Amino acid sequence: MQKILERIEYFGSLDVTPEVLKALQKAFLYSVPFENLDIHARIPITLDPQRFYQKIVQNGRGGFCYECNSVFYQLLRQLGFDAHFIAARMTETDINNQRYSHMALLVNLDRPYLVDVGNGQSVMVPMTIGDDTISEAEGIQYKVAPFDAVEYALYFRKQGADWHPRFVFSTISRRLEEFAQMCLYHQTSPDSLFMKQRLCTRPTTGGRMTLLGNQFSIMENGNETTVTLESDHQIDAILQQYFNMRLPVKTSG
Repeated sequence: MQKILERIEYFGSLDVTPEVLKALQKAFLYSVPFENLDIHARIPITLDPQRFYQKIVQNGRGGFCYECNSVFYQLLRQLGFDAHFIAARMTETDINNQRYSHMALLVNLDRPYLVDVGNGQSVMVPMTIGDDTISEAEGIQYKVAPFDAVEYALYFRKQGADWHPRFVFSTISRRLEEFAQMCLYHQTSPDSLFMKQRLCTRPTTGGRMTLLGNQFSIMENGNETTVTLESDHQIDAILQQYFNMRLPVKTSG
């Protein structure tokens, strides 16, 4: 537990409260990038909590939803939070609309909260389920509301636009191994968004830093700067400078 707290640079209260949950989530998101670099290095990602811990905590890397939310789940459970894995399906990027295509967390406190530290540019705080609370991050508003008679959705809207579901989820508790098929799909299917280009992104106090393919952009206080990277060497240098990471070495095959 202490090593995870050090990794996310969190030194505050450890009480089991909504306020601490919010602070932990923000600390994780500001420290751990959302990234798919192992997929492009052909390094298999298996649903192994120890490997997730080693990658994110010991090796200073990031990950995608199954990895990041699994490590955050470990931390929350060790602190005494009533946390559970829940299955979701992305509504815009998953062309097959498959359940388990996204993993999020349900945390029960004074009420149930949707918590997610593995979804790129998205909501950054726990969202209460069953009311109309709105949160805003990076100029985008979010809320949780019913999607149909049995499921909920995390809805988002940009300024002047309508609400749209980002992902649809059920509050049913799931086991980690239930996500295995979709975890493999994201790494191997040509239809998977994660297979199309490298991605590494994390928010900053003034905006966001993103490596997408060979483009690196910094959004700071509404101003965006983008550079085109010409080689893996330049990409590796950006990862070191801005994310404190190295580009993983590709495996054979």
